[in-house]
Amino acid sequence: MNFRHNNRKLVNILREKIDQKTFLIIACLIVGVISGLAAALLKKVVHFFQQEPKFLFDKFGIHFISHFTPLAGILLSLLIIKLIFSGYISKGLGNVIYSILRKNSEIPRRNIFSHMLTSGVTIGMGGSAGLEAPIVVMGASIGSNIGKELKLNYNAKTLLLACGAAAGISAIFNSPIAGVIFSIEVLLPEVTVSSFIPLIISSASSAVLSKFLYSGQLFYLVTEGWQLYAIPYYILLGILCGFISLYMIKTTIYLEHLAEKYKRKYFKAHIGGIILCAIIYIVPPLFGEGYSTVITLLSGHYKDLLTGSIFSSISNPEIALLIFSALIIVTKVIATSLTIDSGGNGGIIAPSLFTGAVAGFFLAHAAAYFGLIQLNHVHFIVVGMAGVLSGVLHAPLTGIFLIAEITGGYVLIVPLMIVTALSLFISRYFHPYSIYTTSLANKGIHFRSEKEKYFVQQLKLNELIEKDFVKIKPYMTFRQLVEQITKTKRNLFPVIDNNEKLVGIVTLDDVREVMIDTEVYDVILVNEVMNTNFESVDISKDVNEVVRIFEEKQIWNLAVTDNNKYVGFISKSNIFNKYISIWAQHKKDDII
Repeated sequence: MNFRHNNRKLVNILREKIDQKTFLIIACLIVGVISGLAAALLKKVVHFFQQEPKFLFDKFGIHFISHFTPLAGILLSLLIIKLIFSGYISKGLGNVIYSILRKNSEIPRRNIFSHMLTSGVTIGMGGSAGLEAPIVVMGASIGSNIGKELKLNYNAKTLLLACGAAAGISAIFNSPIAGVIFSIEVLLPEVTVSSFIPLIISSASSAVLSKFLYSGQLFYLVTEGWQLYAIPYYILLGILCGFISLYMIKTTIYLEHLAEKYKRKYFKAHIGGIILCAIIYIVPPLFGEGYSTVITLLSGHYKDLLTGSIFSSISNPEIALLIFSALIIVTKVIATSLTIDSGGNGGIIAPSLFTGAVAGFFLAHAAAYFGLIQLNHVHFIVVGMAGVLSGVLHAPLTGIFLIAEITGGYVLIVPLMIVTALSLFISRYFHPYSIYTTSLANKGIHFRSEKEKYFVQQLKLNELIEKDFVKIKPYMTFRQLVEQITKTKRNLFPVIDNNEKLVGIVTLDDVREVMIDTEVYDVILVNEVMNTNFESVDISKDVNEVVRIFEEKQIWNLAVTDNNKYVGFISKSNIFNKYISIWAQHKKDDII
């Protein structure tokens, strides 16, 4: 308690002594260092669970159990969630984006430790997923909570959250530029030039710390330039990566929905884990993140890909490599989905890089085998990684700079641009949402433009509803209706039955001609003049659904109901006024 009190005193002193910009820069530096340490600790946890089971199996001579470690990792992850984190964990970057858009950029502190432990045990014991999403969630949580402790406004807190995410990517891959670009493409709702400085500081500080703790190059260093004659094949690779990305997104969504039908967690964990173990037994490279397989391919030891599989016995190893590579591409996303949906924890970035690498190898090897052309396998492996990552995340710049940094492949910048652009185009053409925003789109949160991605999401449906309309009963006479019209300045009247159900709408335009003929005032009833062809939306819907209806139907007022009971109306002008108000407040609260 005293420690926290002293911290707040120190923060207050710093606020008084230094200007706001410098204060924020210091906060971003702290976020970067802490996120870098969290990434290093996560690597230690993974290493522990990779080595200790092997040591025990060797000691007791029970090597056959190693085939079931992915299942054990999933079960242990579930147990950790139940015993330590009250049975709940929010997985995936979709929840981070949702927190930015709907929860004032506040992410629970426990996400730091829950993701560290569950992803560490899942992937360390062979779960076919990646560490990147958990470390991004951890970094985002670190940034969010530091912003909360410092009592920063929404914009500053969001920036610190993005700084933590950038630092996480930077630490995992030792790639500071890719970390910055990832946060801008995937997380930040609105980018300003001033945002780059804090992001760069966080990402760079994390990269320095990562380099100090874990030196060395992650993948093969690319030094040779690309050849002009290979351009048609890079175009072909871009198209291939686009369809593979689309397949990965669609398969992930389908298997996630399928898994949601099974409510018994441990039953689902056992079934999913056993299927996962069986797939890994048939396709051994699916064990873990898969980076060791990528390193094997980059080093030119292609036949080692078949080691431990039934395909190693095929007499023609070249054909075996092509068939096995295709099988890896098809099954990797299934293995990843089984890992996560069964109760484990991990992300899609590493599986995307892995699948892209195998796809690039497949195309280059197929061209050589069928005598079409001799392509540089390393180049196609590297560029394929960026292609699938771009298509799955809808983040082409992240794909380009991540691969360029971790392989030193800046000489391949043109092929990287071609492949990532084509992959993104195909993926987005057939599926407009990324792997992260699909779940949000299913909730009705649709993004129209980068700025609207921020501003529209700040509109609260409850705050937009106007309720001061005079309610009319369907069996009231026209005279009674006119009396109500004279008591209000509104020109729209909801017609409500005895069950509070909205059955129609009366506007002044509907009744203007009838009002001239006073002789029919006591003859005509409201239900004879009301308009039953009206648009309505349930109060549970997202504000994006309201905006969509306004855009498509070209109307100015929309009825709001709650379980078919009338609540009020939303007007297009009110949405516009609120939008402008939020935009003005954003400019007023601009953090730098």
